[in-house]
Amino acid sequence: MSKIFACTALIDSTVNYLYNMATLMSTQTATLDAIMDELKSKGNDSYKKIFVKHGAKEPLYGVKVEDLKKIQRTIGKDYDLAMELYRTGNSDAQYLAALVADERKMRRKDLQEWVKGASWYMLSEYAVAWVAAESVHGWEMGLEWIESKDEQTATAGWASLSHCVALTPDANLDRKQIETLLKRVSKDIHQAPNRVRYTMNGFVIAVGSYFIRLKDKAIDTAKTIGKVSVDMGGTACKVPDAIEYIAKVHAKTKPGTKKKSVRC
Repeated sequence: MSKIFACTALIDSTVNYLYNMATLMSTQTATLDAIMDELKSKGNDSYKKIFVKHGAKEPLYGVKVEDLKKIQRTIGKDYDLAMELYRTGNSDAQYLAALVADERKMRRKDLQEWVKGASWYMLSEYAVAWVAAESVHGWEMGLEWIESKDEQTATAGWASLSHCVALTPDANLDRKQIETLLKRVSKDIHQAPNRVRYTMNGFVIAVGSYFIRLKDKAIDTAKTIGKVSVDMGGTACKVPDAIEYIAKVHAKTKPGTKKKSVRC
């Protein structure tokens, strides 16, 4: 009799498990569908045209970042949903995925999937790089990505390293390694692919702004490389002057102050 009860309990347990999993998957699908519907409803043709001019690829709706943040606040952090959003391939959904991603759960293979799915710079340099830098894999992945011959991947790498410098206490950063990277920027920046030049310049700015012991070294690097030319696609955007930008950061914040988050 006890064996019968045990078997019955096992069957009941299995049925409940399968039911709960089915319910969870149904809920996730419903949530994803609802969010995609909301993104579509908030799409703006004018913003879409601007994004496309900056390099965005279809599919996208052209949702304002401020509207994405409103949706983010209703979700909080959700690893599974972030992965589903990113896999839609929709640029708006992918950006939202970065805002809601739980960096504590992101794995190397997740980040690798994301960088491969980044079709333009707002995804590679911001969305992917933010989440990478806030995860435990940021510095390692950044160093790996900057070696890529794929422009989007390399830009994600330099941006990830920049964000890591802005987030990580100086004591936990490898000064010699950063000095080596500054030398690399000084040597290679003008021959690098277009957006890689932009993110290399950003790395110099990050070091000068957030790694106080290498501020002078970063400024010297900026002086050495001089003006950085980047094709901004006929938009009004400009390449920041590293020396001026570093000075502005130090004028606004106490030297050595780190960021708590890089997502915005």
